[in-house]
Amino acid sequence: MLLMIQTPEIVVIVLVVLLLFGGRKIPELMKGLGKGVKSFKDGVNGVADEEKNDNDKK
Repeated sequence: MLLMIQTPEIVVIVLVVLLLFGGRKIPELMKGLGKGVKSFKDGVNGVADEEKNDNDKK
């Protein structure tokens, strides 16, 4: 059900976000979101590297 989002629904969501945050805050929000995603990926890769190193030592 959630995966059936179409263009009109996306347009409404974007308009609501624009009204709530304003045009000037959206780039800042996206920048923060991008940094968060990058940090999460780095953390996941770091855990995978640690596990790999632990397995190599055994």
